[in-house]
Amino acid sequence: MSEPRDATDTMSVDGSHLTEHDLAIPELSLVLLVGASGSGKSTFAAQAFAPFEVVSSDYCRGVVSNDPTDQNATADAFALLHEIVATRLRRGLLTVVDATNVQPSARKSLIALAKDHDVLPVAIVLDIDEKTCIERNKARNTSFGESVVHKQVTQLRQSLKGLGREGLRHIHILTTPEQVEQARIVRTRLFNDLHDDHGPFDVIGDVHGCLDELVEILSKMGYDIIYSDPADGIESGPTSGPPTPIDAIPPEGRRVIFLGDLIDRGPNVVGVLRLAMGMTKNGHALAVPGNHEAKLVRALGRGAKVQTTHGLVQTLADLEAEGEEFTIAVRQWCDGLISHYVLDDGRLVVAHAGLKEAYQGRASGRVRAFALYGDTTGESDEYGLPVRYPWANDYRGKAMVLYGHTPIPETQWVNNTLCLDTGCVFGGSLSALRYPEKELVQVKAARVYAEPVRPLRPPDPEREPDIIDATDVLGRRTVQTRWMGPLTIQAEQGAGAFEVMSRFAAEPRRLAYLPPTMSPVETSHLDNYLEHPLEAFAYFAKQGVGEVICEEKHMGSRAVAFVNRIPSRTDIVHTRTGRPFFAPGLEEQAITRLRAAVDKAGLWDEWDTDWVLLDAELLPWSLKAESLIRGQYLP
Repeated sequence: MSEPRDATDTMSVDGSHLTEHDLAIPELSLVLLVGASGSGKSTFAAQAFAPFEVVSSDYCRGVVSNDPTDQNATADAFALLHEIVATRLRRGLLTVVDATNVQPSARKSLIALAKDHDVLPVAIVLDIDEKTCIERNKARNTSFGESVVHKQVTQLRQSLKGLGREGLRHIHILTTPEQVEQARIVRTRLFNDLHDDHGPFDVIGDVHGCLDELVEILSKMGYDIIYSDPADGIESGPTSGPPTPIDAIPPEGRRVIFLGDLIDRGPNVVGVLRLAMGMTKNGHALAVPGNHEAKLVRALGRGAKVQTTHGLVQTLADLEAEGEEFTIAVRQWCDGLISHYVLDDGRLVVAHAGLKEAYQGRASGRVRAFALYGDTTGESDEYGLPVRYPWANDYRGKAMVLYGHTPIPETQWVNNTLCLDTGCVFGGSLSALRYPEKELVQVKAARVYAEPVRPLRPPDPEREPDIIDATDVLGRRTVQTRWMGPLTIQAEQGAGAFEVMSRFAAEPRRLAYLPPTMSPVETSHLDNYLEHPLEAFAYFAKQGVGEVICEEKHMGSRAVAFVNRIPSRTDIVHTRTGRPFFAPGLEEQAITRLRAAVDKAGLWDEWDTDWVLLDAELLPWSLKAESLIRGQYLP
């Protein structure tokens, strides 16, 4: 598992816009000011950073002792400083530590703090000559003697050559007061920060060399496929042969996002790479790396030893056949992919294996590993594959997370996350989600190209048919609907519904339909009226409804009757909340009469059906009233 490289996971800097006085630092980072007392750290911090961004050791000393120069309070002061820094980093705020930081041990604890919060540690070193530092301390009437300053300067000089080995990702060294005064902080974004990119996007799950299915799904979404004739290298239409897709022009300014694992296992890895590389080169697509791309990069590196399993041996052979130039281009392209992206003002996050909220927009080896491989337990299942922790079950982040990596037979929203790897290479489907529309687009695989190590659709565990499993419904859930898209059910709503269903309602599989509840109109403005039809008509008119059908309201109880032509256990008469209306014996009598009525009316044959569902009123109302009064109102 490789550590992130500066070119991949640090920051985006256009060197042409930087001057010799500019100090580039990531927008989210831990900045260590390093310098002896009197080097000008506090003055520089006050000029270069916002007040609350700077955490000063002297200030913390004053907080815990009422004296910022009390060296006896140093231990408590730095404990407070670390707590403040940790809190700011956890909240995603750039933080500057104003302390001498000339000792490796002092820097080590802060660098570890940055690593714990997956932010980049940066050092701005004020290597000012000893004489200047001593004169400044005398002018400030500090209690520091010359020997203290001399010791700090010596410690700093001894540390300079080894700063890069301590884990500091960016180091800026200023050696004169003039350089400190002229220095300008330039805040740069991490490469994964695309907050200002609002799409729209078409996010495609794991392709695994299935070029035909990739071309089909792009065409289905309105992309214009561009082909190149390998015989002469001239772009041509799809009628020339043999056609090789090298780009796809998107409709209406859309772009594709590839979720990684473009390679291995499938029949045309080279074709998929040429198309994906062409689309990203021309600005028609973004791509994040999958674990298969990461493994390919290591396999193509010098001296790297990897197991050529899961289709990698064929990929390497195909690349060798294409020649060295293309192989080098593939390695550079895969090696340059960013671990994840945060898009659309933080509303969308894409990563191959998903990404929990604490890692989104961060940069570290741990973040990159999660994005590539997910959260594993360290154990292996019966198929020898890593056991993965179901991080999506605990996800509560605001961003929608789209990912792949683990093939599933069908997509399912889980806490605002969606896995789009539906096992195309294993004979499943290639899936894409249109964002922000949340429209799912799929194409079936032409055939099974590879047999999965773990079955794509594992056998359902045995369970009692009449027992409700609480884990199926509790917690925050997202239900995919046909007309309204994904609907989120909050945990508290699910818990309330589960309480009602488990105590009062019939078995859920018997409830084919729950009717909507009639909404009351606004309180009437007419004298002596609580409600009046005028308010109802005014509401419909305001919503643009031009025609309203009025029906006579009977003084009955809303009832739903599900009746089968042949008696079945699903026959039921229930309330609008799913509670059975009758005791079992009486219910059978009512169903029998309803079945006879439907039969006499000839509806079975007219509607060509074996069942009917009646949304009706049950008369008289008093049939329900007695049980309500005795069982609900009286207690």
